[in-house]
Amino acid sequence: METKTHETSGTNVLLTGCILLANLDFTGLLDYALKATIGGAIWLGYKITADYIERKRNKQS
Repeated sequence: METKTHETSGTNVLLTGCILLANLDFTGLLDYALKATIGGAIWLGYKITADYIERKRNKQS
């Protein structure tokens, strides 16, 4: 009888992914995503305002 010792890497990746997802704190991840979204929106607001002011200054000169 012949025993196969060759495993596919897809099985290992799936198993590792399941283990990592089982230990994940979804509330913490959601909290981080919310903070990152709000921070990104604030940064975008500052960037748009700075570009508007710069264009306005360039038109005056």
